[in-house]
This record gives sequence, C-alpha cells and structure tokens, in this order.
Amino acid sequence: MTRIALLRHFPTDWNRENRLQGQIDRPLLPESRERLAGLALPPPWDRTPILASTLSRSRDTAASLSAGRPVTEDPRLVEISWGDWEGCLGEDLLADPVSDYVPIEQWGWSRRPPNGESPADAWARIAPVLAEIAEASPTLLIIHRAIMRVILARAHGWNYESPEPFKIKLATVYPLDLTPDGMPTGPGEPVPLVPR
Repeated sequence: MTRIALLRHFPTDWNRENRLQGQIDRPLLPESRERLAGLALPPPWDRTPILASTLSRSRDTAASLSAGRPVTEDPRLVEISWGDWEGCLGEDLLADPVSDYVPIEQWGWSRRPPNGESPADAWARIAPVLAEIAEASPTLLIIHRAIMRVILARAHGWNYESPEPFKIKLATVYPLDLTPDGMPTGPGEPVPLVPR
C-alpha cells in the first residue's frame, strides 16, 4: 500500500470570520505566514513529494513547509464549491429559512449547495488523483478542510449523517494508506508539525 498524508492549509481572513470560502481564492493571514515560518513537517513527510491545491492558501502553506523542495499543484484538489453560499456565514444561512442550509455533518454524500458541489461530486474529482498517487510514491497533500473531510470520510466509512468520527486540527498531518486502486484506508495517528 502507498502511504499518503493530509494537511490543511493555514487560515485566511474568511476562516477567522467563519465564512464559507469554497473556491474563492483568499490569501493567508499575516499571522498564518508568521506561524508557518516557525514550523516544519515531521518525518517522514519532510522528505516526501508535496501535492497542493491550486488555491493560494494551499500553495503558500505548501511553499512555506516544503524546505525548498518542489511543490506540484493539482486543480482537482481545490476546495469543495459552496456555490451560492460562498462568502456567506453559516450562522446567517441557518437563520434564513429559505436557504435550506444545514451543517455539512448532516449532508449525506449527495446534498449540495445551490450551484455548488456535494461530497460525492468532490470525491469524483479527488478519486483519480488518489489512484494516480497509489501507483507512485508516498505523497503529502496540502489541501482544504472539506476535501480532507471527503477523503477521511472514505477512510473511516463515515456517511455525513452523524458527528464526524475524526477531528481536523490545524498544523497536524493525517496519515492514511491507499489501496492499489486509490481508496483511502487505515487512518493512522495524526502527527503535529514540529518547531523549525
């Protein structure tokens, strides 16, 4: 089996405000850049290839942690599209009876925002990336929370209809195994980034 690991990008202003970012390209906060400057990837992920989303918050997180190694970008790893909800606050959508918004933990695989993507839609574009990695070498993916959630949901067998059986923490690497066809399995123990 090929080993991969997932790492969430560091925060932007919209993360701090709890806005649904989706595919809107917001830059990292200055304090995110400052914190990243003092952190490094733990072994063995400090030596593996890095694959990042094309959105700047992932690219810049990857560049800061790469220690000069090349970072490959893949547009299939961009954040889930929140469609018409991008830029909105979840609490405002919850308060609007017309929005039909519910927290993502209650979506199931097929629910999607207006003009956005469902977790199943996101999986359809992520799965080929994982299948390609499964034929290659261990890889670190620096991506987005909802995309991590889709991959971890597959690994844990979670169906988006209950509380998540995992927590996605900042500055933490989430190792997984990939079967030969690219299915994530065998979630390992999360590992924090280390001081530089």
